[in-house]
Amino acid sequence: MTFSSTPLEVEAESGGESASASSAASRPASGRKLLRGFVTDIPAMLSLGYIVLVLLMAIFAPLIVMVSGWGPYEFDQSAIDPNLGAIPIGAFGGISAEHWFGVEPGSGRDIFARIVYGARVSMTVALSATLLTTVLGVVLGMLAGYLGGWVDTVISRVMEFLMAFPALIFMIAILSALPADNRVLLLVVVISLFGWPYLARIVRSQTLSLKEREFVESARASGASSVQIIFREILPNLSSTIIVMATLAVPGYVGTEAGLSFLGVGVVPPTPSWGQMIAAAAPWYAVDPMYFLIPGAFLFMLVLSFTTLGDRIRSLVGSTEVRA
Repeated sequence: MTFSSTPLEVEAESGGESASASSAASRPASGRKLLRGFVTDIPAMLSLGYIVLVLLMAIFAPLIVMVSGWGPYEFDQSAIDPNLGAIPIGAFGGISAEHWFGVEPGSGRDIFARIVYGARVSMTVALSATLLTTVLGVVLGMLAGYLGGWVDTVISRVMEFLMAFPALIFMIAILSALPADNRVLLLVVVISLFGWPYLARIVRSQTLSLKEREFVESARASGASSVQIIFREILPNLSSTIIVMATLAVPGYVGTEAGLSFLGVGVVPPTPSWGQMIAAAAPWYAVDPMYFLIPGAFLFMLVLSFTTLGDRIRSLVGSTEVRA
């Protein structure tokens, strides 16, 4: 990978200030190229559009369910048939003008309202875990790569220790042993605990390479502190890698939250969650397949959109750096 530090190396011989100026001038140009390429990339824009739709749905969930007329915890016993095992009345799981996505068999709760509120859980956990993981991975990875010595040894051993565990099994064990209060916060912390070493390892390896570049030596010779070098010189050259890794991490965390909720150690009922809805729909798939397909489709499309977006950003970043 060609980093944006290349022009800095050429300018380093004439002093640190000219090197920093050259880097500052080159980054906006690369950013404009990346933005133009992103806007004209149809798969990336379609993926971003669906992600924004889900985000808006999660943010404005109370307003949306006011329009639909049913909350996520309200029961509509008139929408299910007690003589047929409490399955929804009507075709396609009871889809109607009153219940846009039908109702849950057995309870009569509105599926559309639970999908909308379930988006809140999925996006909150996935985005919060990605943010925490990125901060931990970037900071610890740069410290390990730049400082070296015992700092690198300690951080590297911790990374190897956490990466050696089968993460899903230990997440299930930890969440099963913890109380049900503040389950969303616990999900974020547990997922981040096992997620940050993967980003930190990549950041560490690139920091090891960048700290030997001439523009870093120039900054060090001009009297810059280690903190200034790490955050002013090295971090900007890692921005492309960080953006790509963070974007690709989100779908994994969406799936992890859904999987943990499916297994019964995620969000506690009756709080809506897409994974929990899929788990509840499993016994009903033969008589009411829509109850299973609707949350499954929303989850699949969200994971696919984030994966596609991350892949397209990676391709665009790579092509922009090569041209630079």
